[in-house]
Amino acid sequence: MSTIAVFTALWITGVDLNITALMGMTMIIGIGAEMSIFYVSEYIELRHNMTPKQALREASRNRLRPISMTTLAAILTLMPPALAIGQGSAIQQPLAISIIAGLILQFPLVLLAMPVLIGLTAERLPARESFES
Repeated sequence: MSTIAVFTALWITGVDLNITALMGMTMIIGIGAEMSIFYVSEYIELRHNMTPKQALREASRNRLRPISMTTLAAILTLMPPALAIGQGSAIQQPLAISIIAGLILQFPLVLLAMPVLIGLTAERLPARESFES
């Protein structure tokens, strides 16, 4: 999904795909994986004392602020290079555009789509075996 977001953002902005854009795509995949891992670990910890639905809601509540702050800070920090403001920023523009596009997509995926997918699979597993094989 991040790859599609990066290619779409580069196409919309008219920026060519180059090695810095691919580096940004690699970075966004890592950032998204990290956010997902933290969410799942939070869910597993809460699952010991709560039902799956309660644990999902509480994990989402607990991870909303860190994910929002990380996403917003990164987007605001990367806006000047993405808009090619300043000397030498044209070199970093594809990197900034790819990271911003990936963050914009991963924010709802981590906070909305992933809890739904976990909820669909968690109901099928017994309480002790949820994500702990």
